[in-house]
Amino acid sequence: MVRVLFLHPDLGIGGAERLVVDAALALKERGHQVSFLTNHHDSTHCFKETADGTFPVQVVGDFLPRMLFGRFYAICAYFRMLYAAFYASFLMPEREQVDVVICDLISVCIPVLRLAKHRPKVLFYCHFPDQLLSAREGMLKRLYRLPINWLEEHTIGLADKVLVNSKFTLRVFQDTFRRLNNVPDVLYPTLHTQYFDQMQKKLVQRAEILDEPVHPRVPRNSFIYLDINRYERKKNHALALHSLRLLGDLLPASDFKRCRLIIAGGYDTRCAENVEHFAELEELVEELQLQEHVVLLRSPTDEEKCRLLFTAHCLLYTPANEHFGIVPLEGMYCSKPVVALNSGGPTETVVHTSTGFLCEQQPKSFGGAMYQLFRDEPLQRKMGEQGHKRVQQKFSFQAFADRLNGIVQELIPIPKHTHTKKSE
Repeated sequence: MVRVLFLHPDLGIGGAERLVVDAALALKERGHQVSFLTNHHDSTHCFKETADGTFPVQVVGDFLPRMLFGRFYAICAYFRMLYAAFYASFLMPEREQVDVVICDLISVCIPVLRLAKHRPKVLFYCHFPDQLLSAREGMLKRLYRLPINWLEEHTIGLADKVLVNSKFTLRVFQDTFRRLNNVPDVLYPTLHTQYFDQMQKKLVQRAEILDEPVHPRVPRNSFIYLDINRYERKKNHALALHSLRLLGDLLPASDFKRCRLIIAGGYDTRCAENVEHFAELEELVEELQLQEHVVLLRSPTDEEKCRLLFTAHCLLYTPANEHFGIVPLEGMYCSKPVVALNSGGPTETVVHTSTGFLCEQQPKSFGGAMYQLFRDEPLQRKMGEQGHKRVQQKFSFQAFADRLNGIVQELIPIPKHTHTKKSE
């Protein structure tokens, strides 16, 4: 048994959070002792495994500011993460000391973790270089980011092992961190497919008792396009709305009347962009005259999200150059064809014309794929079946668990004890 601590900035709802929770489940399933240390955890805005007692979760440093004067998010996040790393290294009770720390998103904690008296091994999972996620806003911003970017590269190089989430991210990693000699391994995120299977059975049993629509504004005969992603501008929800408007121009009025787009996104009132972008999308829905056809949902529960996935006819995935993207896997496992952009991680998960369509970033291309799936039910069903098989074969939870378990055991070799009977 290896004692593993996941050090993560904010245990909310997102792809990075889903990845660390799945990794924790995988290691726990392999017999390791797993816990979380985080700067923020809201039990009403998180994945259920971090709130239902599946894992011990400790919060430290939440009193530190998330920003200063409406800016300086990065430096505040670094200080919050450094505080957590100091706690893990020097203040954590001896009985809670760990063998391996798995951290992600913010690498500045790594040198502090390496100073810990018990010398844990440090594994860093790079979702994407942080410096590439920061908007370019002029000379002052570049000067502000200069030391932060240097720290990111230098501290990642101090990890005992580095993993990335896709071949796309690996290429970007190598192009960005040119001074690093270590080549990360690719560990694709996975789905906890057993949970989806259990949820499907639960939803089927519920449907036998309660005859209820997926949403009050979605008629039972609707053709549902589902778009799941946080309410952030980079997630490009507007493309789904403009493509739906184009679909309305292509279809007869009687057919388009059946079409519904449900956008289900993570929404945190503490995040100004979530609040602002949700309002922007509401305005765009009115501008495009799609009020009857669009439903905007904020932070659906895990059960609500699963119900949407199983009920929808097609999954839309609109971000460009997404690092990996777990949502297409969720859609494919639920036997839904996926319409995504032909860039980034989806090019490694979605097989064009087999499990869905990889499109250009324009409504004509994206809306054309939506039109084809609406018109061709056998194609829709065939793509869904092939997508389900692809997730089982290439992105299964068991394969992910075996690989991660092997990596942890390489970091901390587990001695094979020879068991002998005690003489009485």
